Amino acid sequence: MPKPCIGASLADLETRLQRAEDAEAIRNLIASYGPLADAGDAAGVAALWTEDGEYDVGGYGVSKGREAIAALITGETHQQLMAQGCAHILSPHHIEIDGDVASATGYSTVFRKADDAFEAWRVSENRWELARQADGDWRVTKRINRPVGPHQS
Repeated sequence: MPKPCIGASLADLETRLQRAEDAEAIRNLIASYGPLADAGDAAGVAALWTEDGEYDVGGYGVSKGREAIAALITGETHQQLMAQGCAHILSPHHIEIDGDVASATGYSTVFRKADDAFEAWRVSENRWELARQADGDWRVTKRINRPVGPHQS
């Protein structure tokens, strides 16, 4: 439960408001990934990352930079998913903010059309690392996506 605001200084309230706004901006960034990917908007997906950002997709390698990240959307695997019909669904993520850097952890599921129904094609754990940019917007510096399965120690 949030701490009461009674007796809080204006600076404390401003800090709390900024954290809430940052968390909401990060939630919105993560939530935008699925619709952009499903629409085949490679430039839109890539713009979620910093210029030198990384997307580490278990089983598919590490894509570095916006051009390589966009290529995941225009690539054969994703194009086949889109041709069948697909939906990228992201769970609510746990967000931790430390100044101008943040991380978010949660799950994603990619559903694909199979005959007259949809089936879960890939269920993954995700870790997003983000940084506030000079313009105040948040961008992904690294996303690690691993299929759910037995954990290795």
